[in-house]
Amino acid sequence: MKRAIKKSPTKLSHLPTEQPNRAAKNLDQKSSLEIASIINAEDAKVAAAVKRALPQIARTIDLIAKALKQGGRLIYVGAGTSGRLAALDASECPPTFNTDPKTVQFVIAGGIKALHTATEASEDSRELGQREMAKKKPGKNDVVVGIAASGRTPFTVAAVEYARRHSAKTIAVTCNASSPLEKAAHVAIVAEVGPEVIAGSSRMKAGTAQKMILSMLSSGAMTRLGYVYGNLMINVHVKNYKLRERGLTIVQQAAGVTRKTAEQTLQAAGDDVPVALVMLQAEVPRAQAIKVLKSARGNVRQAIATARSL
Repeated sequence: MKRAIKKSPTKLSHLPTEQPNRAAKNLDQKSSLEIASIINAEDAKVAAAVKRALPQIARTIDLIAKALKQGGRLIYVGAGTSGRLAALDASECPPTFNTDPKTVQFVIAGGIKALHTATEASEDSRELGQREMAKKKPGKNDVVVGIAASGRTPFTVAAVEYARRHSAKTIAVTCNASSPLEKAAHVAIVAEVGPEVIAGSSRMKAGTAQKMILSMLSSGAMTRLGYVYGNLMINVHVKNYKLRERGLTIVQQAAGVTRKTAEQTLQAAGDDVPVALVMLQAEVPRAQAIKVLKSARGNVRQAIATARSL
């Protein structure tokens, strides 16, 4: 017996992201080069759509940085492609910025299984959205970012509404204006990318826009917190040959020293790039570098300034 599909209370057919794309008319009759060219031309429009939302993106970066500085969390929530993009960005933060895995988290409709298996039915449940967000116990120091191309996914809207009722700051990331998700959140980031090359396949332009926005949010917040020095990824884990080489290059570039000096200092710092940078820039021993880094909550530039003033 087949499960009856619940009808959405709001039709999607009128949404820009669901409309047929005239530029891709008769796509199935095109050559491979023509198909690739059409997709490429449409993808070129995504950055402009995201650019129009930069003020809201900047406001969100500040909210996230403030929350994390106060010991709060960034919690993404989404379904389908949006949920998988949320999981991707959250999982990349620890190796990129050396953050605690609990600092940036994600909730996806259907749970971990949905990362590799489609579980579309779960995205229609408001009850599940509230229940899964409740497990995270959102509060006043947290920022919850709901992601949905249509802006109408019941699971995501309900999760954001729950978080807002429990005093978390809430953000909507969507590709259609005036949506329920936008209305549910404190701040709305709307990237209107228009119709997809394959009508309704929001993993394409909409997915690209969402990926760009989430990268801006996490990277921007971590940069504001001082986990980036200049534009260098200083919190790199030196756990294999490639990463050790990257760490050495970063130390050389940031401190303006020779490779030999970088190698010696990185070894003395216990393969900790931020510690090595403070040691070199402030000319202090490892113990003092660790101490000022801790007091500066990992902000390398601030730690260097503190060490120099002692």
